[in-house]
Amino acid sequence: MFGTVVLIIVLVILLGIVVRNVVIVPQQHEYVVEFLGKYRKTWGAGLHIKIPFLEAVAAKISLKEQTLDFPPQNVITKDNVTITVDSVVFSRVFSSKDYTYGIEDALYALENLTATTLRNILGEMELDQTLSSRQEINAKMEAILDAATDPWGLKVTRVEIKNINPPRDIEEAMTKQMKAEREKRQAVLEAEAHKESVMKRAEGDKAAKILAAEAEMQARIAVAKGEAESIRLTYEAQATGLKYLSQANIQESVLRLRGIDALKDVANGRATKIFMPTDLSDVVSVIGAVGETLGIGDAEGIDKSAEPLPAPPADPCHGDNSSKITQEINAQKKEAWIRQNAQE
Repeated sequence: MFGTVVLIIVLVILLGIVVRNVVIVPQQHEYVVEFLGKYRKTWGAGLHIKIPFLEAVAAKISLKEQTLDFPPQNVITKDNVTITVDSVVFSRVFSSKDYTYGIEDALYALENLTATTLRNILGEMELDQTLSSRQEINAKMEAILDAATDPWGLKVTRVEIKNINPPRDIEEAMTKQMKAEREKRQAVLEAEAHKESVMKRAEGDKAAKILAAEAEMQARIAVAKGEAESIRLTYEAQATGLKYLSQANIQESVLRLRGIDALKDVANGRATKIFMPTDLSDVVSVIGAVGETLGIGDAEGIDKSAEPLPAPPADPCHGDNSSKITQEINAQKKEAWIRQNAQE
């Protein structure tokens, strides 16, 4: 009976030892295992059994990326302005062994390294440059911190500058400067807008005047074409009429009667008119017709039995080959001769 109780006790103890030495490592974690106080191996995620009393888990390391928000740091810039810089560092463990044995407190060391790196980088820059070069500062800090933390088993994946706070008086001066720059930019934009508006309006007026001029030109061209067409049609009609008259073979007596009728129409009125017919043999008859029309001379008419008027002087220059000047002189002589005989 006693032996059975001892056996049960031994089995319970063995079972407890086995249970205590079965280790389950979670995902994204690693366990550093030591054998008799010396590093032996690193366990990844999964089920592991350690040797009782000989092996021990020295450290449980998380492989997740960590966000390290360090306290703000006071930094003096190159132009002797004290500013307060707040930064954030993102890191993760890539070697559990180095992270466990490389440094005593890796996160505390990283915090101090970040502060000194900020002072070194911003101390070489002026205030305006620090405010406008955040990306450059982030890149420099990431490169420096990543190189410095490699022996510690840490990988610095990213560094961000959250805030850069200058002194209050400098901040007020910067606010005034920014306000002045915005007002200047607004004035420039308004001037450019006004200039563009004036240019657009001038271009519109120019285009309107050009269109009006083109419209007027087209109208004048249309009127001119209409007048030219009207003149052409008129002359064509006159030419057609003359052609028909020439083809009709009208007798000379009919043409003379038509000419006398035309002279009556022209002589209608109180003004004195003198006509020079082309045929000099008809001068007497023309003068008589004009006198009857105008009421000049004897009311009973001209005595046809009277002696005929002497013939006009012969024109030695008259001929088919005489020039226009000679013809005009002859016409003047004939007109003077007719006036003289009318007075007699």
